[in-house]
Amino acid sequence: MKVAIFDFDGTLFPEETFPLMMKHLKKQHSGRYRRFLSKILPVYVAYKCKLYPEQKMKEYSMRSYISSFGQSSKNEIHHFFSLLGGEMSQKLSETVLQRLEQHSKDGYYIMLVSGAFEPLLHSVTKEVHFDCIIGTSIPFRNMEIDKHAPVIHIHGQRKTENIIAQLVNDDVDWENSYAYGDSFSDLNVLELVGNPVAVKPDSKLLEVAQNRKWEILS
Repeated sequence: MKVAIFDFDGTLFPEETFPLMMKHLKKQHSGRYRRFLSKILPVYVAYKCKLYPEQKMKEYSMRSYISSFGQSSKNEIHHFFSLLGGEMSQKLSETVLQRLEQHSKDGYYIMLVSGAFEPLLHSVTKEVHFDCIIGTSIPFRNMEIDKHAPVIHIHGQRKTENIIAQLVNDDVDWENSYAYGDSFSDLNVLELVGNPVAVKPDSKLLEVAQNRKWEILS
């Protein structure tokens, strides 16, 4: 089996998701937006002062975002993300979509692996075929947000771990598989396959891609 693995932010979707989620929260629920800001602001300032690691800041942001909803119902959360996803679905990268469609026609197992929340990923891509979508799960209990359960942000090495876990029972032809990513944080995933593709890469990933003669989509 050959796989084609796609990142979301900056790859399939040309922009960063979190600023859009913040705007959407402010528009839909101003009170929750204020609660979120009050929690995240000190950590963000510490990050900007280089006193707090970027990855820990992102993970804290994801947890704080969901905690701002209190014990909202699963249906309410999915509706919230479906509204945002409907808008974002109109902005997907045509170039990356063409690659995805071609891989699908060629019989590849198509995966979307992202740190974005799973309900948002499903909403944005409901018209796009994926065999597997891996994102950051929102913990629910009795159809409400479980505020005591951790929010595990899927990022960096966790992406690779989740991919391997998903495919553990399959005979994967990694050498002839593809992976698409835009960030240096995607390096672990790109290194899994024989055909890594850097999509409008950041400076660190661009340097790696050029040195290793990887394909670059710009």
